[in-house]
Amino acid sequence: MEIPFDITQLIILTVISGIGAQVLAAYLKVPAIVFLLLFGILVGNDVLGVVHPNLLGNGLEVVVSLFVALILFEGGLNLELRELGKVSGSIRNLVTIGTLVTLIGGGMAAHWLGEFPWAIAFLYASLVVVTGPTVVGPLLKQVSVDRQVATLLEGEGVLIDPVGAILAVLVLNIVLNEGADPLGLFRDLVVRLGMGTIIGAAGGWILGFTLKRAKFLSEELANLVVLAALWGMFGLAEEVRSESGLMATVVAGIFVGAAEIPELRLLRRFKGQLTMLAVSVLFILLAADLSLASIVALGWGSVLTVLSLMFLVRPLNVLICTWNSRLNWRQKMFVSWVAPRGIVSASVSSLFAILLTQKGLNGGDSIKALVFLTIIMTVFSQGLTARFVAQFLGITSSAATGAVIVGSNPLSRLIGRLFKDRGESVVLIDTDEEACQQAEKEGLQVYKSSAFDTNVLEEAGLESVGTFLAMTKNEEVNLVLAQRAAEEFKPPRVLAIYPKSPQNKSLNGKEKVQQAFTSELNIKSWNKYLSDREVKLGETVLKQLGFEFQKTHLKALIRAGELMPLLIERQGSLQVLSATENWQPGDRIIYLLHDPKPKLLKRLSGSQQSTLTIEKYPTVEEVPIPSSVLESEL
Repeated sequence: MEIPFDITQLIILTVISGIGAQVLAAYLKVPAIVFLLLFGILVGNDVLGVVHPNLLGNGLEVVVSLFVALILFEGGLNLELRELGKVSGSIRNLVTIGTLVTLIGGGMAAHWLGEFPWAIAFLYASLVVVTGPTVVGPLLKQVSVDRQVATLLEGEGVLIDPVGAILAVLVLNIVLNEGADPLGLFRDLVVRLGMGTIIGAAGGWILGFTLKRAKFLSEELANLVVLAALWGMFGLAEEVRSESGLMATVVAGIFVGAAEIPELRLLRRFKGQLTMLAVSVLFILLAADLSLASIVALGWGSVLTVLSLMFLVRPLNVLICTWNSRLNWRQKMFVSWVAPRGIVSASVSSLFAILLTQKGLNGGDSIKALVFLTIIMTVFSQGLTARFVAQFLGITSSAATGAVIVGSNPLSRLIGRLFKDRGESVVLIDTDEEACQQAEKEGLQVYKSSAFDTNVLEEAGLESVGTFLAMTKNEEVNLVLAQRAAEEFKPPRVLAIYPKSPQNKSLNGKEKVQQAFTSELNIKSWNKYLSDREVKLGETVLKQLGFEFQKTHLKALIRAGELMPLLIERQGSLQVLSATENWQPGDRIIYLLHDPKPKLLKRLSGSQQSTLTIEKYPTVEEVPIPSSVLESEL
C-alpha cells in the first residue's frame, strides 16, 4: 500500500503547491507561471524533495497529454473569430513563416553559442517555436493590453502549439533516423495537421449542434459532456494518426465557440477553471522533475542562446510576419517582447529526454535543461516586465473606448451622444419599446432586450468596449447587472447608479463596480430636468492655480443639487466620472447645470438636442479665490 499512498501524497502536494502559487500570484498581481515554476522547483527533487513525479511512471505522460488537450481546447474556445479576422494574416504568418524563422534561428544559436551538435540544436529549436496559451493567456489577463495585440498573441499561442508539437516529433524522427526523407516528413506534418483539423471540425460541429438541441442537459452535465467529448476527439485523432490530437482539440474548441450555444459564457468559465487546475498541476510536476545541476552545467553559452532567441530571433520573426499588417511599431515591439514558452515545450522536452536516453543517444537531459532554461528566462523577464512595457508603449486596454449603457432615458441618451460625438461606439440596452424608439430617433444603436441575457451583452460588444454603465430607474438591478458584467466580461471600467446604503456597498467587493457620477445623485430628478429642458451642458478645466478652491466650489454645487458631473477627460481619454474619482489639475469636467425656466421659455427654447451644446458658464467658472492664496501659489 505504500506506493499508492505515495502517489496520493504526490497528487495532494502538487495540487496544494499549484493552487498556492496561483493565490500568491493573484495577490501580488504577478503572472502565475512565475510562482508555479518557483514552487515546482522548491518542492522538487533538488530542494525539499517532497514531490517525486517519477512515481507516476508512464502515467505522467498520460496526465500531460490529457491536460494539454484540455488547455488547447479552452484556448480555441476563447478565440474571438471576429477579432481574429482583423489579424488573421499576421497569425497565419507567425504560425507558418514564423515557425520556420524560429526553427532556423534557434538552431543556429544553439549550435554556435550553446555548442550543441546540429541535430540536437535543431531539436531544441523545434521545441521552442511554440509560445503557448498556458503562459500567454494568464499574462494578458494581468497586463490587459489592447484587444488587437491580445488577439494576435492569444491566436498565435493557441494555433502554434499543435504545429510546434508535431514539428518537434518530426525533427526527433530525423535525429533518430538519419536517412529520413525531408519531403516525406513535411508531407507527414501536413497529413497530421489535416487529419486533426478534419476530426476537430467534425467533432466540434456535432458537439455544438448537440448542445443547442439537447435542452434536457443541465448546465453541470453539459459542461461534463464537453469535457468527455474533447478527450474523446483527442483519443480518436491520436488513434487515427499519432500527434494529430492537439490540432483536433484546438479546432474543436474554435467550432464550439462559434456555434452560439446557450450559456456559452458559463461553459467558458468552467473550462477556464479546469485549465487553471491543469496548468497548476502540470507546471508543478514538470518543474519538480527538473535537475538544477543540469541547468548550471550548460554554461554561459546556453544563456546567450536564449538571449539571442529573445532579442534577435523573435523580433526578426515578428518584423517579417507583420510587415504588411496594420499594427503600429508600438504594438509590434510588444509582440516581439512577449513570447514566453509554456507547458508544451516543457512536456515534450521531458518526453524527448526519456526517448533519447532509451535510444542510447546523448543530449536528452541537456535539451530538457536548455528548454527549461528558456522557459525560466522568458517567463521571468517577460512575465514580470510585460505590464511596464505595455504602459511605456501606451497599448494597455485602459485606453479602450466605447460604452455599453443599460437603460434608455434622457440622461443615458445624452451620455451616449457625447461618446458618439467623439467617434466612439455606443450601444444602449432597454426593455421598454418607447425608450428604445427614442434612442433610435437620436441616432443611437439600441437593443430592445434584457441586459441579464449575456448573449445580448456579447452582441452589444461588451468584451471589447472600455465602459459598462448601468443606469436604469431600478438601482438594485443596476448594481446586480454591473457586478455580473464585471465578473463575466471584465471591461476596464464598470459603473452603476446604485443605492448608498452600507449593505449594498459591501456587495461591491474588491471595487469591481464604481458608483457613477456622484453619491448624491437623484436620477429621476435629472431625467425630468432634461425632459423639461431645465439644464445647460457645460465644461470646465481644473486649473493648477487655485485647484483646491475650484474643486471645493464644484463639490458645493453638486451637494446643492445644482450641478451633476457626467464625464471626465484626462490625457485625451473621455470616461464616465465616478463618485470616488480623484480629480486632478488639467482634468476637463463635462457637467449638467440645473437651469429652471418659465413655461413660455421652455416652449421657445426648441428641442432638447439643439440647446444642449457644451459651453462654459459663469456660475461654475467664477470661483472666489482669496488674493493671498493666489500670491502664495504664484
